[in-house]
Amino acid sequence: MKSQKDTLAAEAAEATAVTILGWLAGEPELLSRFLALTGVSPSEVRTAVKDTGFLAGIVDFLMSHEPDLLAFCDATGTKPEAVVHAHAVLSGPADW
Repeated sequence: MKSQKDTLAAEAAEATAVTILGWLAGEPELLSRFLALTGVSPSEVRTAVKDTGFLAGIVDFLMSHEPDLLAFCDATGTKPEAVVHAHAVLSGPADW
């Protein structure tokens, strides 16, 4: 059973991922590259956003290129640490 703290962390991580997606929507080149990498069509995004794996992919995509991460943070007032935390929460524990 998830604790309230875990639930709140998951909700915050999901909100961060959705914010990233909204920002990507205003960056056509990045959005096109992201969709091409995921294989998700623009018409499938509304459904895909309900999938934790898709949300984790959004955050991972942004974190893979620091200039994009910093541009997102600057444009939205989001701290980079919040993106890193969202990535950790959405990606789950490492299975090493």
